[in-house]
Amino acid sequence: MSQKPPPKQFVKTPINGAKSVILVSSAKGGVGKSTLAINLAFSLQNLGLKIGILDADVYGPSLPKLINLNEKPKSEDGKAMIPLEKYGAQCMSMGFLVDEQTPMIWRGPMVISAIKTMTQKVLWKDRDVIIIDMPPGTGDTQLTFAQEVKVDGAIIVSTPQDLALMDVKRGIQMFDKTGIKILGLIDNMSFFKGDDGKEYKIFGEGGVEKTAKEFNKEFLGHLPIHQDLRSSADKGDPLTHSNPEHEVSKLFLNIAKKIKLNLN
Repeated sequence: MSQKPPPKQFVKTPINGAKSVILVSSAKGGVGKSTLAINLAFSLQNLGLKIGILDADVYGPSLPKLINLNEKPKSEDGKAMIPLEKYGAQCMSMGFLVDEQTPMIWRGPMVISAIKTMTQKVLWKDRDVIIIDMPPGTGDTQLTFAQEVKVDGAIIVSTPQDLALMDVKRGIQMFDKTGIKILGLIDNMSFFKGDDGKEYKIFGEGGVEKTAKEFNKEFLGHLPIHQDLRSSADKGDPLTHSNPEHEVSKLFLNIAKKIKLNLN
Protein backbone atom coordinates (compact mmCIF):
# COMPACT_ATOMS: atom_id res chain seq x y z
CA MET A 1 0.00 0.00 0.00
CA SER A 2 1.55 3.31 -1.07
CA GLN A 3 2.10 5.98 1.55
CA LYS A 4 1.36 9.65 1.10
CA PRO A 5 4.49 11.73 0.57
CA PRO A 6 5.45 13.90 3.55
CA PRO A 7 4.28 17.53 3.41
CA LYS A 8 6.66 19.86 1.68
CA GLN A 9 9.05 21.58 4.06
CA PHE A 10 9.74 25.21 3.22
CA VAL A 11 13.02 26.92 4.02
CA LYS A 12 12.03 30.10 5.82
CA THR A 13 14.30 33.11 5.86
CA PRO A 14 14.38 35.31 8.98
CA ILE A 15 14.09 39.06 8.70
CA ASN A 16 17.55 40.21 9.69
CA GLY A 17 17.66 42.79 12.44
CA ALA A 18 14.45 41.62 14.10
CA LYS A 19 14.08 39.35 17.12
CA SER A 20 10.37 38.71 16.46
CA VAL A 21 8.02 39.13 13.49
CA ILE A 22 4.25 39.40 13.95
CA LEU A 23 1.66 39.44 11.16
CA VAL A 24 -1.51 41.49 11.67
CA SER A 25 -4.11 39.98 9.37
CA SER A 26 -7.84 39.81 8.84
CA ALA A 27 -8.40 38.12 5.47
CA LYS A 28 -11.17 40.73 5.19
CA GLY A 29 -10.85 44.33 4.07
CA GLY A 30 -12.47 47.25 5.85
CA VAL A 31 -12.11 46.04 9.44
CA GLY A 32 -9.63 48.73 10.52
CA LYS A 33 -6.62 46.45 10.44
CA SER A 34 -4.02 49.02 9.33
CA THR A 35 -5.01 51.56 11.98
CA LEU A 36 -5.02 48.78 14.55
CA ALA A 37 -1.61 47.47 13.43
CA ILE A 38 0.17 50.80 13.76
CA ASN A 39 -1.42 51.61 17.11
CA LEU A 40 -0.52 48.16 18.37
CA ALA A 41 3.08 48.71 17.25
CA PHE A 42 3.37 51.90 19.29
CA SER A 43 1.71 50.20 22.25
CA LEU A 44 4.53 47.67 22.14
CA GLN A 45 6.96 50.59 21.95
CA ASN A 46 5.30 52.02 25.06
CA LEU A 47 6.19 48.74 26.77
CA GLY A 48 9.86 49.36 26.01
CA LEU A 49 10.24 47.37 22.79
CA LYS A 50 12.11 48.65 19.73
CA ILE A 51 9.66 48.37 16.85
CA GLY A 52 9.59 48.16 13.10
CA ILE A 53 6.48 48.48 10.91
CA LEU A 54 6.28 46.81 7.50
CA ASP A 55 3.30 47.65 5.30
CA ALA A 56 2.90 44.51 3.18
CA ASP A 57 -0.14 45.75 1.24
CA VAL A 58 1.44 46.35 -2.16
CA TYR A 59 -1.80 47.39 -3.88
CA GLY A 60 -3.11 49.72 -1.18
CA PRO A 61 -0.31 50.84 1.16
CA SER A 62 -1.52 52.83 4.18
CA LEU A 63 1.62 53.43 6.23
CA PRO A 64 2.77 56.69 4.54
CA LYS A 65 -0.56 58.33 5.47
CA LEU A 66 -0.86 56.75 8.92
CA ILE A 67 2.57 58.00 9.95
CA ASN A 68 2.80 61.12 7.74
CA LEU A 69 5.98 60.02 6.03
CA ASN A 70 6.59 60.48 2.30
CA GLU A 71 10.34 60.21 1.81
CA LYS A 72 12.05 57.62 -0.35
CA PRO A 73 14.30 55.07 1.39
CA LYS A 74 18.03 55.44 0.73
CA SER A 75 20.48 52.75 -0.29
CA GLU A 76 24.22 52.92 0.32
CA ASP A 77 25.12 50.04 -2.01
CA GLY A 78 22.28 50.19 -4.55
CA LYS A 79 20.95 46.84 -3.33
CA ALA A 80 19.67 47.07 0.25
CA MET A 81 17.36 49.84 1.46
CA ILE A 82 17.60 51.68 4.76
CA PRO A 83 14.16 51.84 6.44
CA LEU A 84 12.73 55.26 7.16
CA GLU A 85 12.33 56.29 10.80
CA LYS A 86 9.49 58.13 12.52
CA TYR A 87 8.61 58.40 16.20
CA GLY A 88 11.38 55.93 17.02
CA ALA A 89 9.97 53.26 14.67
CA GLN A 90 11.69 51.89 11.57
CA CYS A 91 9.25 51.81 8.66
CA MET A 92 8.98 50.31 5.17
CA SER A 93 6.16 50.40 2.63
CA MET A 94 5.70 50.17 -1.10
CA GLY A 95 4.02 53.55 -0.66
CA PHE A 96 7.47 55.07 0.00
CA LEU A 97 8.70 53.89 -3.39
CA VAL A 98 5.90 55.05 -5.68
CA ASP A 99 3.74 58.15 -6.02
CA GLU A 100 0.67 58.18 -3.78
CA GLN A 101 -1.76 58.14 -6.71
CA THR A 102 0.10 55.58 -8.84
CA PRO A 103 -1.90 52.33 -9.12
CA MET A 104 0.08 49.11 -8.67
CA ILE A 105 -1.14 47.11 -11.67
CA TRP A 106 0.93 44.04 -10.91
CA ARG A 107 0.47 40.31 -11.32
CA GLY A 108 1.31 37.85 -8.57
CA PRO A 109 5.03 37.29 -9.35
CA MET A 110 5.74 41.01 -9.10
CA VAL A 111 3.95 41.20 -5.75
CA ILE A 112 5.99 38.25 -4.46
CA SER A 113 9.19 39.95 -5.65
CA ALA A 114 8.22 43.15 -3.82
CA ILE A 115 7.55 41.24 -0.58
CA LYS A 116 10.90 39.47 -0.81
CA THR A 117 12.61 42.82 -1.34
CA MET A 118 10.95 44.39 1.72
CA THR A 119 11.77 41.40 3.94
CA GLN A 120 15.23 40.44 2.66
CA LYS A 121 16.73 43.66 1.26
CA VAL A 122 15.85 46.15 3.97
CA LEU A 123 18.47 46.92 6.61
CA TRP A 124 16.29 46.58 9.68
CA LYS A 125 18.46 47.27 12.73
CA ASP A 126 18.17 46.13 16.33
CA ARG A 127 14.38 45.66 16.40
CA ASP A 128 12.69 43.68 19.16
CA VAL A 129 9.63 43.17 16.98
CA ILE A 130 8.47 44.01 13.46
CA ILE A 131 4.72 44.38 13.00
CA ILE A 132 3.63 43.47 9.48
CA ASP A 133 0.38 44.98 8.25
CA MET A 134 -0.97 42.32 5.90
CA PRO A 135 -3.32 42.95 2.96
CA PRO A 136 -6.82 41.41 2.85
CA GLY A 137 -7.31 37.90 1.50
CA THR A 138 -5.37 34.65 1.51
CA GLY A 139 -3.37 35.12 -1.69
CA ASP A 140 0.20 35.63 -2.90
CA THR A 141 1.37 37.89 -0.09
CA GLN A 142 0.06 35.61 2.65
CA LEU A 143 1.53 32.50 1.04
CA THR A 144 4.90 34.20 0.60
CA PHE A 145 5.08 34.99 4.29
CA ALA A 146 3.77 31.55 5.26
CA GLN A 147 6.22 29.63 3.07
CA GLU A 148 9.32 31.79 2.85
CA VAL A 149 9.57 34.17 5.84
CA LYS A 150 10.27 33.14 9.43
CA VAL A 151 7.27 34.45 11.37
CA ASP A 152 6.76 34.21 15.13
CA GLY A 153 3.00 34.62 15.14
CA ALA A 154 -0.12 36.16 13.65
CA ILE A 155 -2.86 38.33 15.12
CA ILE A 156 -6.30 38.08 13.56
CA VAL A 157 -8.46 41.21 13.44
CA SER A 158 -12.18 41.30 12.74
CA THR A 159 -15.36 43.20 13.35
CA PRO A 160 -18.04 41.10 15.08
CA GLN A 161 -20.40 40.86 12.10
CA ASP A 162 -20.94 37.49 10.41
CA LEU A 163 -19.86 38.73 6.96
CA ALA A 164 -16.38 39.64 8.23
CA LEU A 165 -16.07 36.46 10.28
CA MET A 166 -16.65 34.26 7.23
CA ASP A 167 -13.33 35.44 5.78
CA VAL A 168 -11.61 35.49 9.16
CA LYS A 169 -12.33 31.80 9.63
CA ARG A 170 -10.66 31.10 6.28
CA GLY A 171 -7.66 33.11 7.42
CA ILE A 172 -7.40 31.16 10.68
CA GLN A 173 -7.41 27.87 8.80
CA MET A 174 -4.80 29.17 6.35
CA PHE A 175 -2.39 30.03 9.18
CA ASP A 176 -3.08 26.72 10.91
CA LYS A 177 -2.37 24.77 7.72
CA THR A 178 0.84 26.69 7.05
CA GLY A 179 2.13 26.28 10.59
CA ILE A 180 2.00 29.91 11.72
CA LYS A 181 1.08 30.31 15.38
CA ILE A 182 -1.98 32.49 15.96
CA LEU A 183 -1.29 34.70 18.98
CA GLY A 184 -4.94 35.66 19.31
CA LEU A 185 -8.01 37.41 17.89
CA ILE A 186 -9.03 41.05 18.37
CA ASP A 187 -12.59 42.35 18.14
CA ASN A 188 -12.19 45.72 16.38
CA MET A 189 -14.96 48.34 16.04
CA SER A 190 -16.63 46.36 18.79
CA PHE A 191 -18.80 49.22 20.00
CA PHE A 192 -19.36 52.96 19.84
CA LYS A 193 -19.79 54.90 23.07
CA GLY A 194 -22.36 57.67 22.66
CA ASP A 195 -22.56 61.01 24.45
CA ASP A 196 -25.03 59.33 26.79
CA GLY A 197 -22.30 56.96 27.97
CA LYS A 198 -23.98 53.88 26.49
CA GLU A 199 -22.12 51.39 24.30
CA TYR A 200 -23.79 50.74 20.96
CA LYS A 201 -22.90 47.43 19.27
CA ILE A 202 -23.15 48.65 15.68
CA PHE A 203 -21.71 45.53 14.02
CA GLY A 204 -23.20 42.96 16.37
CA GLU A 205 -21.78 41.41 19.50
CA GLY A 206 -19.67 38.46 20.56
CA GLY A 207 -18.82 37.05 17.13
CA VAL A 208 -15.03 37.36 17.38
CA GLU A 209 -14.89 35.93 20.90
CA LYS A 210 -17.11 33.04 19.80
CA THR A 211 -14.85 32.39 16.80
CA ALA A 212 -11.79 32.35 19.06
CA LYS A 213 -13.41 29.67 21.21
CA GLU A 214 -14.52 27.70 18.14
CA PHE A 215 -10.92 27.46 16.86
CA ASN A 216 -9.33 27.21 20.33
CA LYS A 217 -7.48 30.53 20.01
CA GLU A 218 -6.86 33.23 22.58
CA PHE A 219 -9.20 36.21 22.57
CA LEU A 220 -7.08 39.34 23.09
CA GLY A 221 -9.75 41.99 23.61
CA HIS A 222 -12.27 44.51 22.32
CA LEU A 223 -11.44 47.84 20.65
CA PRO A 224 -14.08 50.52 20.01
CA ILE A 225 -14.93 52.88 17.18
CA HIS A 226 -13.60 56.23 18.37
CA GLN A 227 -13.27 59.58 16.66
CA ASP A 228 -9.86 60.26 18.21
CA LEU A 229 -8.52 57.02 16.78
CA ARG A 230 -9.64 58.11 13.32
CA SER A 231 -8.48 61.73 13.57
CA SER A 232 -5.03 60.81 14.87
CA ALA A 233 -4.61 58.39 11.97
CA ASP A 234 -5.59 61.11 9.49
CA LYS A 235 -3.03 63.46 11.06
CA GLY A 236 -0.30 60.84 10.77
CA ASP A 237 0.37 60.56 14.50
CA PRO A 238 -1.18 57.33 15.86
CA LEU A 239 -3.21 57.70 19.05
CA THR A 240 -1.09 55.30 21.10
CA HIS A 241 1.93 57.48 20.30
CA SER A 242 0.38 60.95 20.50
CA ASN A 243 -1.81 60.24 23.56
CA PRO A 244 -0.79 57.05 25.39
CA GLU A 245 -3.06 57.94 28.35
CA HIS A 246 -6.20 58.01 26.18
CA GLU A 247 -8.86 55.47 27.17
CA VAL A 248 -8.47 53.69 23.82
CA SER A 249 -4.66 53.70 24.09
CA LYS A 250 -5.01 51.91 27.43
CA LEU A 251 -7.09 49.19 25.74
CA PHE A 252 -4.36 48.79 23.14
CA LEU A 253 -1.76 48.59 25.90
CA ASN A 254 -3.61 45.74 27.61
CA ILE A 255 -3.61 43.81 24.33
CA ALA A 256 0.07 44.60 23.75
CA LYS A 257 0.94 43.18 27.18
CA LYS A 258 -0.73 39.87 26.29
CA ILE A 259 1.12 39.73 22.98
CA LYS A 260 4.46 40.49 24.63
CA LEU A 261 3.89 37.60 27.06
CA ASN A 262 3.15 35.26 24.14
CA LEU A 263 6.46 36.20 22.52
CA ASN A 264 8.50 35.29 25.62
